[in-house]
Amino acid sequence: MTRRLALNRFSSSTCRRSVIGAGAVVALALIGAACSPVDSTNDTASGGGQSTAGQDVFGEAADAAQVKQGGTLTVALSADPDKLDPTLSRSLYSRYVFHTMCEKLYDLGSDAKVVPQLATALPTVSSDGLSLTIPLKQGVKFADGGTFDSNAVKISLNRHLTLAGSARKSELGPITSIETPDPKTVVIKLSKPFAPLTAALADRAGMVLSPAAVSKLGANFSNAPVCVGPFKFASRVPQNSIKVVKDPQYYDAAKVHLDAIEYRIITDASIRSANLKSGDAQVADSLSTQDAPTLLKDDTVSVLQSQSLGYQGLTVNIGNANGIGNPLKQLDSPIAKDPRVRQALALSIDREALVKSIFNGLNTVACSPVSPKSEFTSDAAQVCPAHDPAKAKQLLADAGVTTPYKVEMITSNNPDSLRLAQALQGMVKDGGFELVIKPVEYAALLDQQDRGDFELLQLGWSGRVDPDANIFNFVGTSGSQNVSGYSNPDVDKLLTDARQSTDHAERVKLYGEVTTKLQQDDPIIYMYRQRNLTGVSKKLLGIQVYPDGVIRTAFAGFSK
Repeated sequence: MTRRLALNRFSSSTCRRSVIGAGAVVALALIGAACSPVDSTNDTASGGGQSTAGQDVFGEAADAAQVKQGGTLTVALSADPDKLDPTLSRSLYSRYVFHTMCEKLYDLGSDAKVVPQLATALPTVSSDGLSLTIPLKQGVKFADGGTFDSNAVKISLNRHLTLAGSARKSELGPITSIETPDPKTVVIKLSKPFAPLTAALADRAGMVLSPAAVSKLGANFSNAPVCVGPFKFASRVPQNSIKVVKDPQYYDAAKVHLDAIEYRIITDASIRSANLKSGDAQVADSLSTQDAPTLLKDDTVSVLQSQSLGYQGLTVNIGNANGIGNPLKQLDSPIAKDPRVRQALALSIDREALVKSIFNGLNTVACSPVSPKSEFTSDAAQVCPAHDPAKAKQLLADAGVTTPYKVEMITSNNPDSLRLAQALQGMVKDGGFELVIKPVEYAALLDQQDRGDFELLQLGWSGRVDPDANIFNFVGTSGSQNVSGYSNPDVDKLLTDARQSTDHAERVKLYGEVTTKLQQDDPIIYMYRQRNLTGVSKKLLGIQVYPDGVIRTAFAGFSK
């Protein structure tokens, strides 16, 4: 759903760890222009070195004096990225690749605060919150030699807003126009204040595409993507590999040590770990919680880890009969029509047992799209209904449903996802459900969810620093990734009010109210927050994984 989609992933798809102030940065920019928590992990963050279970380790920047020049880095990826088009992409894995070749107006630092990247400063926002002025870097070239300027930004933003199938449209909010008073300045005009905009521009919505490539390729931009970045696209073999090579035109090319980075698709976590230990790969994403304890003891490997801001959950197809982007149409099944059936499924899931037995206690229970790490969290946002199979059966009886109630769930066909699915299958029997598992390849999963070709979907989201990006796209009626086909005017109003508010306390209150509504309707049943686990060879320096969950490889290098 960037998204991050499949187990141990999103997404998207899909941010991580403690959020110290990105939301505050956004709110301040707009103004200056604005039950008990379930997380029980040790949140002490550190830079490099080996970690212990529960300790956040983001990695450290490489010391140029200790790094060799040249070489090809091999990254073992747990799934094949979707389209390498920032406008259309929904997978976390594509964000790994974009990090090397598609810079953004803004980025996140290791403390999850928004920092300039292709912009030179945070936006200046008018007093009414309806105009954001962004200063741009000069002397920057796209990989095709074109000049980066305000017109290129305008073309990219307009494409995000208008291209059919855009996953960015609802992230950018009520933009009415984009002005370019000079080549180094962009002015974004809004019909209403939009608090999450700066944070959105620190993700794919802020990536700037080559106007020449956009003009030439149109909707097929992903076949030969061209942006500004330390590396440029070289080749792709679907379901096998993606290669990027150093771009000599990059404005800060002296910081780039590697000649190339190759992303190899290895869906089995145990094989990714084996490749890491053998040296065939130097980085492995989404380590299994089954393998992590052993790797933590390996002297040749570092494990970067942090608590996700996202979630893993179950999405119910309520009204996505016609496919994403088309008018919603209510499905006729009991689980789609009656929220009591969805509530019963939620009550049948023992989240604590999942975390302890399936994930070695490394993941944490979640019942909400708002992370306990978010500065917008509250008690209301962290309430977690108790596991209650007896109540689940009663709700099914009240709904007039014959038990066992059969429901089909599609899930990614990797071993970790299947292990989770089988655990759920056994667990929900006690609540009156017969869960039928339908494993599919990851790319097919994304296609099925978009077409609405599912009853129940196991997927997740990697998380963002502003809660709006974890909620509106997926449950707002007009959300560009609302694959559930869910629509509730009350939820829409709460989310819209939160988007337009520049008052921090008000936004906290509103997201708590949103959580309450979502737990009544259960279009998405939130289950747990994954721990981001990335394995890195100690022969490699400079790999970092910030709270947004993206593996940062662009300025890494092999040690001398």
